[in-house]
Amino acid sequence: MKIYSEISSNKWKTWLIMTLFVVFITTLVFVMNKALGLGNISLVGIAFILAGLMSIGSYYYSDKLVLATSGAKEIKKEQYPKYFRTVENLSIGAGLPMPKVYIMKDNSPNAFATGRDPKHSVVCATTGLLNMMTEAELEGVIAHELSHVKNYDVRLMGVVAILVGFIAILSDLFIRVTFFSDSDDNKGSAIFMIVALVLAILSPIAATLIQLSVSRKREYLADASGVLLTRYPEGLASALEKLEKDHTPPRVASNATAHLFIENPFDNKKVKNLFTGLFNTHPPLEERIKILRSM
Repeated sequence: MKIYSEISSNKWKTWLIMTLFVVFITTLVFVMNKALGLGNISLVGIAFILAGLMSIGSYYYSDKLVLATSGAKEIKKEQYPKYFRTVENLSIGAGLPMPKVYIMKDNSPNAFATGRDPKHSVVCATTGLLNMMTEAELEGVIAHELSHVKNYDVRLMGVVAILVGFIAILSDLFIRVTFFSDSDDNKGSAIFMIVALVLAILSPIAATLIQLSVSRKREYLADASGVLLTRYPEGLASALEKLEKDHTPPRVASNATAHLFIENPFDNKKVKNLFTGLFNTHPPLEERIKILRSM
């Protein structure tokens, strides 16, 4: 029942986040309009339309953006038969349509899934992961990624990633405009200016923290769901252990897509404090391994 409630929760959370994004961007532009004394109410209407289009675009095209920025390429069964067959068999076991299978030519071992729903999903692994994992470990990793697909995590996190990035860009743009504008109290209210600056500075930080907290919760659930699929917790535990010990720097991953991977490709395991924990995209690997081995 927990899994089914999470699937339903992810679906309505996606639409809620998209709606709140439109409201937030429209409000932010309204405050900016007042702060800069532009007096152009049509800007608010334009912002509302653009925010709506951005929300819809993130729903339908977030997976394509992720794949493009990652440099991932679709493969055929004969190119990587073991990898392709693992995805195929586990998809059948999970009752999922066969996702597209992609690969990233990167020696850093990692994997991710993306797509707006199980019918439009993608599983991607790096060459480093395929070279490192045994068959049981690879099954554990792929089962974890397919669980993200089945639980609709990929839809939620894809939309959140694109919208958080847009908020950061918009906030940065406003701060730059504010510094180089010649607005004064005659053009705009000082109170509006202060409120707008606070929103511009804090909104991307708050949005990122929400993104990261959602991502960490999804990883625990995908670990548990993956084990239900393979019936072999040690496979995933052993895979995570290898990832924990590996320090090969990623070649093509980016901070914008880090939360999608099974392990944060930019995790600094030597620095651990409250601040780094707050901004981690994933829960600690040692904690995940401990939970898996207690099953």
